[in-house]
Amino acid sequence: MNFKQILVIDDEDDIRQLIQTCLEIMGGWQVLTASSGHQGLLLAQSYQPDAILLDVMMPDMDGLTTCQQLQANQITKNIPVILLTARGRTKEQRLFAELGIKGIISKPFNPQKLAVQVAAALS
Repeated sequence: MNFKQILVIDDEDDIRQLIQTCLEIMGGWQVLTASSGHQGLLLAQSYQPDAILLDVMMPDMDGLTTCQQLQANQITKNIPVILLTARGRTKEQRLFAELGIKGIISKPFNPQKLAVQVAAALS
């Protein structure tokens, strides 16, 4: 299996660690983590990961703003983004489609199924 790198951007430490553990152990991913949209943008540009798992609800710069910034950058615009969101509002679904979001994983997520959900969203 080719070693894939994923960037997880989430402001909650415990969630970030849980996601990292799930994806490393069950998905065989190499996981980079960022605690804010700003940090995530820097890491995405430096490492150009194969995918980004992005929390929608974050202070300072939320997930959608982060996603728009990723899209605006030549280096990061083609990296597939999967959103982590507690909200599944329909008006946002349209915005997600416009931003080229690959998938949406609802919070709270099932740790046992997370790696499979990520793989499915990217396939």
